[in-house]
This record gives sequence, structure tokens and C-alpha cells, in this order.
Amino acid sequence: MRAEDPEGVALGDIAMEWGSDALAELLRRLRLPYIALVPGSSYRGLHDSLVNYNGNRDPQLLVCLHEEHAVAIAHGYAKVTGQPLAVAVHSNVGLMHASMAVYNAYCDRVPMLIIGATGPVDAARRRPWIDWIHTAGDQGALIRPYCKWDDQVISVEAALDSIARAYSITREAPSAPTYVCLDVSLQEQPLTARPAIPDVERDRSPRSHGPDAAAVTAVGELLGQARRPLFLLGRLSRDERDWDRRVELAERHQAVVISDLKTGAVFPSGHRLHPHPPGLFLTAENAQLIGAADLIISLDWIDLAGTISAAAGLGHPASARIVSCSTDSALHNGWSKDSFGYQQADLSVPADPDLLVRALLESGGSAKPSEWPARDDAAAAATAAAAAAVDGDDIFMHGLADALRDALAGPDPDPDADPGAAAPACLVRLPLGWSGADLDVRHPLDYLGLDGGAGIGSGPGMAVGAALALEGSGRLPVAVLGDGDFLMGGSAIWTAAHYRLPLLIVVANNSGYFNDVVHQERVARQRQRPTGNSWIGQAITDPDPDLGAFARSLGFQAGPQVRDRAELPAALAAAVAAARSGQCVLVDVRVRPDGYAALGG
Repeated sequence: MRAEDPEGVALGDIAMEWGSDALAELLRRLRLPYIALVPGSSYRGLHDSLVNYNGNRDPQLLVCLHEEHAVAIAHGYAKVTGQPLAVAVHSNVGLMHASMAVYNAYCDRVPMLIIGATGPVDAARRRPWIDWIHTAGDQGALIRPYCKWDDQVISVEAALDSIARAYSITREAPSAPTYVCLDVSLQEQPLTARPAIPDVERDRSPRSHGPDAAAVTAVGELLGQARRPLFLLGRLSRDERDWDRRVELAERHQAVVISDLKTGAVFPSGHRLHPHPPGLFLTAENAQLIGAADLIISLDWIDLAGTISAAAGLGHPASARIVSCSTDSALHNGWSKDSFGYQQADLSVPADPDLLVRALLESGGSAKPSEWPARDDAAAAATAAAAAAVDGDDIFMHGLADALRDALAGPDPDPDADPGAAAPACLVRLPLGWSGADLDVRHPLDYLGLDGGAGIGSGPGMAVGAALALEGSGRLPVAVLGDGDFLMGGSAIWTAAHYRLPLLIVVANNSGYFNDVVHQERVARQRQRPTGNSWIGQAITDPDPDLGAFARSLGFQAGPQVRDRAELPAALAAAVAAARSGQCVLVDVRVRPDGYAALGG
């Protein structure tokens, strides 16, 4: 990654003279590698200390073009690593810019430390005009319903304590962003004595807690009795050992598995115990599994009550005993309804679900023979073949998925080829129209899931954050984004180009807000009105945005839009090769939504 080194600064040689120097020292001791920011005068003192006291290291500044991007970058980084980055946002206006991305990160339960600032709390210190409109009495109130903890401090000592506490809190399960607001004055006050820096090295507390012995015994007994156990795998870790344990537990008990496109890779999609593709919403095939199960174990599944209700609505009411393992209730509040409906469970286990899996394996025991039918691969193959049978030059989402998978797989292995030429990819994001049947996951970093709050514009920033986390890992970050998502947040990609972070972005461009076209068609049919008008107010045409030109202006390689299905394989192969060589690349692909005519047609 490109480094920006300050002149005349050697870490350790600069005296701690200002309040912000002490804050920079604490951030260094917290071993935060980066701080994503949009510069602002409210934390100009801290900015100076990060550069001229810390030497722009630990954390290194990541310049962003919008506060929403800064938070999204930290979000993408946490999706890969499980660890927080620091983010700095300028005053009330910066926090308002960032608020949508903060909500996404909150709903996705990822850690990050957000540092904000306000103009002087002491009104006598405020400059005319600008300090007044950039000062708020309770700035954290802007995001308090969707952050885990916040504080507003007016002294160096209080700020040190608050930042250390916020960092600890954001890392504890369930994770979510924390926010500390600094008075600009405390950063710029001279130190009369060196303040006590919190000894953060002492904090060895576990970040998550496992189940008690009674819960492990109870769940183990239920598994031993079950003939058709079903695992709903939700928000789980990306640790390979946890992945292997999930597979081992499912195989030990012959438990069928359902996964979810919202949460990323948690179980190998091709495994015989994962019979049906994941979706954003419950599919009819997976509803049948819920109706047939005699034991359902939910491991931090998103919206358990809604899923059980949806299965009943599809004609498959659940009669199984239900075990729910999650710590998520610690974040539930009255403002945000991301706690979803209340689902009665026979056993609730308030613990880290991966630690429950580990404890069940360690407790031993064996299951009775499974009564689940064998996986029907022939039916899945027939469905895939039908989807692939498309005539003409148009590119549909399934065709894009096939072509991208082939490009990422690379050519046939050559013993003389560069061993990194076909390094694995990490699918950072996928658009709403992507079918779970087109997703092949074999590792927890094969796919990262969605953004939590379903806010358009998050994709580009999260892609940059994932690229930052994956740098040097051998994995190629690939984000497939909708055109609306990319246009709303596209300037985030400048940060990847500026810091030389290899990244491939593919825009599945249907020239409109197609998800809302579907909604308008549905309403029109219900009201017996013309469905052909559903494109009005939705189309992103006349003029068509030139995404390639936009990307090139921000430092990415990009060619003309790909419209012909025959040209797609070569375009994607070239893009993958360039990204694997260390470049930032965008491919704009005109897609037609599967089963629908073009907008306005």
C-alpha cells in the first residue's frame, strides 16, 4: 500500500506537548492500523498529532471523499478481519453525512471506533459564524439509536478514558460502532504535565462468551434425539477453524443447513448437507426443510421469527423444537426495529454461536441415523441448465455470474505459470438480482454478504475497505455492484486508487432502479393499472452515465461498457488479470434483469 510519510518526523523523537498528542499516543497503543477520514477543522489538532507526533503510522490516515465512504471502508475492513478501524468525522455535519453508513454497520454488527469533534463547547471560545453552526450540545444523539455507546468529552483525561472504553466496547460481542466526540479546545490546549495514558495492554478480556454447561448439555440432548435436525446459519465468524467446526458438527449429526445471502459465507455451498442455494428471502425449497425438521438450531440467524412465519405462509409450518443461540438482544432498543419479531424458542442460549458449536463438538455424543432425503443434485443441475439456455446477445445476471466465475478460475493450470495467477477471489458484494444458485463458496472469505441496513451507496466504500484488509493476502477483492449503488457511492473508489489497493469492481448495469420497477409493477397489477409505465421515475438514462469515464477520472482502469454476451468473457478475463497484477479496475456491464424486458421497452 502506498504510504504518505511526513518530513522531519521520527516516531518517538517528538515531545508530547498538546492534548491531541496524548490522544494520538493512545490510538497508537491501541494498534489501530488506519483511520479513515474526511479532513475537518474540528479535529485539526488530532490530525496534526497523527501526522507530526505519530508519523502517520498506527494509525495511518486514509483520505476519503465523503464521510459515508470513510465509515463504509471501516465496515468492509471489519467484514474481512473482524477487527475495528478508526474513523474520524468532522463535527455535526460530518456525522450527519456518515449516519447512513453508521446504521449499516450497526445492523451488520461490525466493530469500529468513530471519533468525532465539535466546535468549542465553551461559547466564549467560538469564532463568529462557523463555530456556532458546527457545534452541537449532544452530537451523539444523531446516531445514538444505532451505535453501541457514545460519549462527548471536554478534557484530555476524559477523552483518553472514553476512547479506551469505546475501543473495548466495540470489540465485545455483539459488536457495533462506538462514537466519541471531542471538544476542539481540548485537542489544542498545551499540556502542563504528561497525562496518564490508559494501559490498554492489560485488557485481555474475552470478546465473546460461550454457553454454560447446562445449555451445552440441553442442546446436545436435543441433537441426540433429533432425526431431522436443521441448522440456520446466520452471523458467524470468518475464522477457518470455526468454519471447519460447523461442517464437523453438521456431519456428526447429519444436520441439514440453510445459509443466507445477507450474511456471507458460513458453510460450503456444495456440501451434501447444504441442499438448496441461499437467498435474501426464504425460498420454497428451504421452507420445506423448515416444515420437515424436528429440531431447528438457529445460530444468530437474521430474523428468525420472520423466517418461521414465511415458511408457514408457504405451506410449511414449523413443528420442530427450536433452539436460538445469539447475544444480539444486548443491542435491541426501541428505536431500531432490526431486532425483528419475537420468536418463541424451546431453548435460548445467550452465547457466541461459534463457541456453542465448539462446545458441542467437545462434549462428544453421537446422533441417531438421519431421516433427511439425499441431496438432489440432478434437479439443481436442471435448473442451472435452464437458466443458462439464453439465446441472443443480451447479458442476463446468470450469464454475468457464469462469465465472472470462469474469468476468476483462470485458464487451465500451467506448471510454468505464475502461481499467483489464479489466486482465489473474495466476493465483497453482490447485487440484489444475483441468484444464490450462482454462488459457490468453499471458504469463509469467498463471500462477505450485504451491508446490514440495505442502504444504497454502501457498496463502493465497503469494497475499498475489504481491499484494504485483503492486501497481501493473495485474495483478489471483487465487488459486483448495481449501477444505482455505484453511482451513489462511486467516489469512494478514489481511495483505493490513491493508496494502490488492487480491486476489481463489476457494475451490473440495468440503467435503472430495477428493484423499485418490480415494486411498481406489483402495485399496478394490484390496482389493475398499466404495468408498462413502471419504468417512469426509475430509469437512469438520457443521458446514460459513462461509468468508465467516471472510474478513469478517479484512477481506475476501465473500458467501454460491455453490451454483447460474446464480448463479456474476454473483458472480464482482461480485468481479472489486470487486478491480479495490482491494478484498480472497473468493468461496466449492461445487463437485462432475468425474465424482464429492458426499462422503458
